[in-house]
Amino acid sequence: MNWHVRHRNPKPSADPGPGPQKADQRTRDRVVDERIKERTPIQRMRISIDQRDVQRATIRILVLISGWLVALWVVGVARHFLFLILLAWLTAIATEPAIQWFLRRGLSRARASAVVGGSVIVVLGGLMVVFERMLFDQATELVRNVPATVQNVVTQVNSTFGLNLDASQISSALKIEPDQIQSVAEGLAGGFFGWVGSLLSVVFDLVTVVVFAFYIAGAGPRLVQHVAVWLPPDRQPMLGEVWDIAEQKTGGYVASKIVLAAVSALFHGILFWAIGLPGWLPLALLAGITAQFVPIIGTYIGVAVPVVVALADKPINAVWIVLFAVVYQQIETYVFTPRVSHRTMEVNPAIALAAVFIGAAIWGPIGAIIGVPIVAVVVSVVETYGRRYELVPGLATDEPPESDDSADATETEETLDERATKPAPPAPNGPAHLPSSAPAGHAGTTD
Repeated sequence: MNWHVRHRNPKPSADPGPGPQKADQRTRDRVVDERIKERTPIQRMRISIDQRDVQRATIRILVLISGWLVALWVVGVARHFLFLILLAWLTAIATEPAIQWFLRRGLSRARASAVVGGSVIVVLGGLMVVFERMLFDQATELVRNVPATVQNVVTQVNSTFGLNLDASQISSALKIEPDQIQSVAEGLAGGFFGWVGSLLSVVFDLVTVVVFAFYIAGAGPRLVQHVAVWLPPDRQPMLGEVWDIAEQKTGGYVASKIVLAAVSALFHGILFWAIGLPGWLPLALLAGITAQFVPIIGTYIGVAVPVVVALADKPINAVWIVLFAVVYQQIETYVFTPRVSHRTMEVNPAIALAAVFIGAAIWGPIGAIIGVPIVAVVVSVVETYGRRYELVPGLATDEPPESDDSADATETEETLDERATKPAPPAPNGPAHLPSSAPAGHAGTTD
């Protein structure tokens, strides 16, 4: 069989395209443009550098680097003094709520600062005279009895739960070395000055903090004015606002924490003294300070240490300590805290905990205490000048948004429920048919 292929003539295009004349015109234009580019000379830019400008720029860079290195050296040398100034400033803003109370009653700022500062010095001095020797004697005894405490607690746990723990292994795991314990105990045995340092250095540090704290608290707005004259007029209001924020919000925050720590230490000290807990005074201070200045875990640390000491001495006292801690925590949360800190700010617990660890790494135990107040100043300034945005609908609720699969499944279930509850429509002609699962004997018959 012969197959004949029939070829169709292509249909003419709607757009015939450029004709021969147009193509020639484009070619001539392209050639003319190339010739013009070849004849046009290339313009080159010349940059002239003045040698004096290079020397000036080099001198400025060297001066900036030298100034930066000198500033780092000064900060390194005066690091301890700057730390004392920081303590004085925190002390001044902590006394600001009390100073404001006297100012509202017509007392001048200098006299109000003198009354508040003098009262603080008298109270702290009286407490040091009464409890200083007892505090460090009990702290020394607690440190020296750390190995015995670990041994007694392990013995109690083994006898109660039938375990076979080794006290020496636990001590080595906790890195409890006899030499370190003896060194710490000898330092505490010397009292406050033996623990902090030599008498001359301690007196110098205390005088520095007290003098600058009195000056900052007494100067108040005048100190801001002395600093503001060195700033441009458009930046001076910002300095005043930052100072007011630090005094009002942060000062109240620090003062409220100090008051709550003192109240907590008082009530815990009364309980520890009543049950005869060894080292009741330092343990009470530990419970009060850690609960307020170490967020999240501070309350548990302040209770765990007395519980361990009680287990080594009288295990029943540990039960009373836990019960008292639970009850006092509720009273503090719902009674003391709202009345003391109702006008102060709050710091995110995670940020505050990070501030404690960073402050401890930089300045030691005192840094762990002042880390939260310093962060409170930064947070208050950021909250005032920072910009916040509204959350998108997906993040505005705590519950995660439903996925498409779950939505489809929910819709399917609702559809099935509607079909199950909806009555079946009657048949148009003839009898209604029963489902196929119905018994055969009950099937309808037709005539």
